[in-house]
Amino acid sequence: MSSENDNRLLDQVRDVMRLKHYSIHTERAYCDWIKRYVLFHGMTSREDLADGENKIEQFLTHLAIEKNIAPATQNQAVNALVFLYKKVLKTSLDQEINAVRASKKINIPVVLVREEVRGILDIMEGTPQLIVKILYGCGLRVTEAVRLRVQDIDYERKQLSVRSGKGAKDRFTTFPDSIIPLLENHLAKVKMVHQSDLEKGYGSVYLPYALARKYPHADKEFNWQYVFPSRKLSLDPRSGVSRRHHIDPSVVNKAIKAAAARLNIRKKISAHTFRHSFATHLLERGTDIRTIQALLGHKNLSTTMIYTHVVQRGGHGVASPLDDL
Repeated sequence: MSSENDNRLLDQVRDVMRLKHYSIHTERAYCDWIKRYVLFHGMTSREDLADGENKIEQFLTHLAIEKNIAPATQNQAVNALVFLYKKVLKTSLDQEINAVRASKKINIPVVLVREEVRGILDIMEGTPQLIVKILYGCGLRVTEAVRLRVQDIDYERKQLSVRSGKGAKDRFTTFPDSIIPLLENHLAKVKMVHQSDLEKGYGSVYLPYALARKYPHADKEFNWQYVFPSRKLSLDPRSGVSRRHHIDPSVVNKAIKAAAARLNIRKKISAHTFRHSFATHLLERGTDIRTIQALLGHKNLSTTMIYTHVVQRGGHGVASPLDDL
């Protein structure tokens, strides 16, 4: 497929994804997989996209055997190509796709003990410290934390509203008292920045299409602003409007790794480690597993059950015989 045809196909993919309100990250990932798929088969025209089942099968097998990709990565490639054929090309995939699937590895989550959590939080400072306190105190994913809006915080009920979390699901989770003064002080500074943006003719924040249409002036209201805005304005790649987006998750992960290095913690940790630690420490306190499932927003209880393995001291809770000598 020529470069011009390739671009026209990707433009069509983007148009359909935006019509269906997919996130910008999903849009970029899907377009990348479709481009790799086209290059893998050396396609030169739209006609080369025919016989999709067999070509998808060959591509997925190549990813599993030669590229040795993770199962989740292969699943993303599948989703991108199915989207291309069914939603963009309006072509059904009737035959079964029998590709070699990437072998799934069951990973036990890395969890910090309370002393390690306290040590990292003591070393960190500023906005990254506050975000990590929310990760551990509320059990959020880092993307959920940085996407929080001012109005998602309910001080009276002591809860956070997580909007459009994984799987496009909303949920409520707990909110610690100890973080309220820090957050109020932080939001006072955020409000000053927002007011300054408004005075300069900016101050607009991204809203999903349906909300932007329903509340045409909400994008400049403080309640809709991100709790953790970026330091700089940036150009929205879809609308071309200059906005203050939320802080990038990489800022948080870099601060976590720096703190862990200073404490000589040898565990491989990231922002997600604090979500794992939240669930594990709740379980150790006797919190019901289904309550933890709801707080984390897991669809299946089996996903939450992995933390029961972490709670057990030693392998399956069994003491080593060496300690009996």
